[in-house]
Amino acid sequence: MSPLFSIRYGAYKNSGEGWLGEVPSHWHVVRLKSLFREKKHRSNMALPCGAISFGEVVHKNDEMIPELTKKSYQEVLSGEFLVNPLNLNYDLASLRIALSEIDVVVSAGYIILQASALIDRKYFKYLLHCYDVAYMKLLGSGVRQTISFGHISSSLLLCPPLKEQSAISRFLGIKCAQIDQAIQIKERQIELLKERKQLLIQQAVTQGLDPRAPMRYSGVDWIGDVPAHWVIKKIRYLGTTQNGISAGAEFFGHGHPFVSYGDVYNNEELPEFVSGLANASAADRSQYSIERGDVLFTRTSETAEEIGFASTCFKTITNATFAGFLIRFRPKINILFEGYSKYYFNAPMLRAYFVKEMSIVTRASLSQQLLKNMPVLFPPAEEQREIYDFLERETAKFKMAIEIQIQQIGTLKEYKATLINSAVTGKIKVPEIVESPMQNMELA
Repeated sequence: MSPLFSIRYGAYKNSGEGWLGEVPSHWHVVRLKSLFREKKHRSNMALPCGAISFGEVVHKNDEMIPELTKKSYQEVLSGEFLVNPLNLNYDLASLRIALSEIDVVVSAGYIILQASALIDRKYFKYLLHCYDVAYMKLLGSGVRQTISFGHISSSLLLCPPLKEQSAISRFLGIKCAQIDQAIQIKERQIELLKERKQLLIQQAVTQGLDPRAPMRYSGVDWIGDVPAHWVIKKIRYLGTTQNGISAGAEFFGHGHPFVSYGDVYNNEELPEFVSGLANASAADRSQYSIERGDVLFTRTSETAEEIGFASTCFKTITNATFAGFLIRFRPKINILFEGYSKYYFNAPMLRAYFVKEMSIVTRASLSQQLLKNMPVLFPPAEEQREIYDFLERETAKFKMAIEIQIQQIGTLKEYKATLINSAVTGKIKVPEIVESPMQNMELA
């Protein structure tokens, strides 16, 4: 990525607004209400439903919206700006202002802005994104920090000459597309690295590390051939299973360590220190204990794809209990080494097993019966440790490569945000803009 453009305008002035800073002297600083008006509520049952999502107006599933609810929705057309004014203090990340490129109806709680002056809408799409992140979240009233048009109408915005607005929006359109493409390439590289890592794990825990070892059919189609000397048994013969504890709200928030769904989901190793607390009795702490070698599985969720994620305990958590959304598998002593469990129970083939076998009513739920029927391959103890050591070394390389890609994506996103902010506030002059004596003239 090339360094940020450093061409500046010839003269600057104080905008009078902190988030704008100094701006080109020929640009106008105006109130939002001089550029936009609030659109009056207009129903339109012929249009599909929509909503705002991270700075874009998107379609919603009409089948999920009751007809009576849709009747209360308001029309937003392509070229109009949509503002989500609700719960600003609960969401500090997503963009809440969008230039609509589709015709839809949206919740009556949204604010819809129509341009009341001749403007380049795409320039203001970028400017209002910056305004949202830097300033709008400071506005509003009430516990839920909800805003109205009155809260934003007197906000200061910039209004460069129309030709400059268009030049900036064209420039940012090209540059942002290039950055987004670079991010997409890196995201795909991350997915490929994850796939290669998972294939490596699956090969190690189903075929071992010795390519010369005699093989035999496992008896399970989704496992295939395995080393002839490995043992295959269902979980029911390898240890015990236990659903987690369920209790009312008064049970939580104080007391002893409590392992939650979040501690298990996407954590191959159970954290040694968990943030949850529960007022568990001595009997609870005995029945729902967490010991070294235990494997916890996610048990219930909205979708089958989130069921059966496993986290292995490498160190006993004294006096701990675990959530009812989880199942604990406790292997018999010296059956499974915890390092081998970490990788075996997170192999891709087991994800496929859980998703295929899952029963869904209103929520996906993993039963103890299904878990007990799951086959487990386990090599001799020494070989389990060898597989663990090998996978620790090799997966560390993938993790490092993935982390590098993640850091580079973060750098690209920061560059993009800085580029947008610098261009729309005049800190840089985009190459298309040519100095002209007309720049110092007032707008008509």
